[in-house]
Amino acid sequence: MHFRKSFGTIAIAAITLLVAACSPEESDAESTGGSLTFACVQFEDQCRSIAQRFTEDTGNQANFVQLGGGETVARLSAASKNPEFDAWYGAPAANVISAHELDLIEPYISENADQIPDEFMHPDGIWSGVLWGTLGFCSNTDVLEELGVDAPTSWNDLLDPKLRQNVSIAHPMTSSSAYAALWNLVAINKGDEDKAIDYFKSLHNNILQYPKSGGAPGQMAGRGEIAVGVLGAPDCTKVIEEGFTNLELTLPSDGSLLDVQTVAMVKDAPNPDAAKAFIDWALTVEGQEFDENAPTYSVPTNPEVPLVDGMANRKELTVLPHDMTASGQAKDRLINRFESEVAPQPKD
Repeated sequence: MHFRKSFGTIAIAAITLLVAACSPEESDAESTGGSLTFACVQFEDQCRSIAQRFTEDTGNQANFVQLGGGETVARLSAASKNPEFDAWYGAPAANVISAHELDLIEPYISENADQIPDEFMHPDGIWSGVLWGTLGFCSNTDVLEELGVDAPTSWNDLLDPKLRQNVSIAHPMTSSSAYAALWNLVAINKGDEDKAIDYFKSLHNNILQYPKSGGAPGQMAGRGEIAVGVLGAPDCTKVIEEGFTNLELTLPSDGSLLDVQTVAMVKDAPNPDAAKAFIDWALTVEGQEFDENAPTYSVPTNPEVPLVDGMANRKELTVLPHDMTASGQAKDRLINRFESEVAPQPKD
């Protein structure tokens, strides 16, 4: 099995990274001679790895800014007349569709699109899938034992009164994974948005905090601040591998959506050729191979990329139908309802 190692330590200013061009390896993506700036909805080490490897393979310089999905849409909207980004990496398809509705995304069908199964590609090139994962429950086994509760295996298990103020999920306004959870409940309820909101109203008493970052609930569970964090299953696996061995990952038996993480081109990108080269590269084996120095346990969409332990086995999931276009179009409406009907309510 082939692992890629990062090629050195690079100084970082704030959360941006400039990677100096080096001798490119043979790749399906060509150098454009331009510099790329991309928004990145991944952990910082993973964003750094993507930037480094893109430069290594193509010779193009790369900068990134690490942002949540909601934050990226806000930044794109604020700078729509003078975009600061060329591309957007790692955002769920729903976020990109929502941004496209605001005329912030430029469709682009990559020359490497045929390397990716159709289910992970938007037919009009609004987004191209690079990774997929699903939501999971990241539980601290020590805290669960103290509470006398088993690790949750369904969404309804999170409503157990014994878990009062012992669950955390990020706020869907700022976190892509939290919005994925909201849409997951819509899917479980066969498209009934009212029932999904009612579920989160019921869950509210058990929530300790709605943090800004989608990965924060895993860290909170690892530190014993809560019993259960709801987040992307790959992110829980990453936290466990980083040393929080008291955590246990379980998956909801009542249904999961495949959360497709994408790459997309920004409308009126300052360097559109670099953006296209980046998207082309991100769909290749080189663009998706596992980096043991910056591991992500999301599953590559390119079927030629070897999988590693800790990645989801699709055959073991209860997969729900996922209308990603409907999810994107409903995003603002559902988040506004969550913001007004769920998050500010007093707890019993």
